[in-house]
Amino acid sequence: MADWGTRALERGLGERLRARLPGWASEVVMFFAKQAWAALFGLLFLAALMISKAIWQPDWWISRFDGLFIFAIVTQAFMLWTKLESWEEARVIVIFHLTGTVMEFFKVAQGSWSYPEEAWIMIGGVPLFSGFMYASVGSYVARATRIFDMAYAPYPPLWLTFLFGALCYVNFFAHHFTYDIRIGLFIASVLIFGRTKVWFFAGKTPRWMPMPLAALMCGFVLWVAEFIGTTVTATWVYAGQARWEMVSFAKMGSWYLLLYVAFITVTLVSRSALIHHEVRPEDRDAIIGTEAGPARSAD
Repeated sequence: MADWGTRALERGLGERLRARLPGWASEVVMFFAKQAWAALFGLLFLAALMISKAIWQPDWWISRFDGLFIFAIVTQAFMLWTKLESWEEARVIVIFHLTGTVMEFFKVAQGSWSYPEEAWIMIGGVPLFSGFMYASVGSYVARATRIFDMAYAPYPPLWLTFLFGALCYVNFFAHHFTYDIRIGLFIASVLIFGRTKVWFFAGKTPRWMPMPLAALMCGFVLWVAEFIGTTVTATWVYAGQARWEMVSFAKMGSWYLLLYVAFITVTLVSRSALIHHEVRPEDRDAIIGTEAGPARSAD
């Protein structure tokens, strides 16, 4: 079987796009094309939410939620089989799947949100496909790092990032019983990661953006996905949310922090993209490398 997930395929597709587009336009198109490719699992799952909502009938032999679970399993297996995802990326996905599912059990038990449909593959009111929604975030972070040949520099001390990620995750639970420290976590994210540049390739030239900005942009995209999951498809519903009521923009802050949790989870498995010193203009290409093959060191 051909290795559909190799860099050769991804570069080949990119070269074909660039050959048909002029200058800056090719880089813009490639940026969004690579983003979509990195988010493949999440986009397929969003499509499954919308299509299943439109066509599912209550008298079918299997419930919509069970169908979504089967779809997620088959899609994940297909991506591994065809090497659209590597086994290293799969380890990240499994870890984030488990941490997300634990959060689902807790939040549903607390009444933060609920799933209005019945299913056989459900525990404590939580359909087990829900863990794959978190897994799609981990999948995106891991795949985007590879597809964009990303490097993160200067990256903060690992112990500090692990502490920050743990505090973000714990606060999702603890704020139900004690003070919500998310404002402090927002400030901490800028203090810890404010100097970190996310280097990436949309074309031949290395580009960068501040890591907090990258997390905020991803948080907005996840808010849009949540709008589809709640307002459009009513797959899950927040407490007190009326039908067709838009999800609060405040939820974007939760996704912003969850993005950091996802990224820090990636660094538990792979740290090849982390550079612990500033990238200077004169040695940028030597450290970041080129789209054909970045040269990195995690010193």
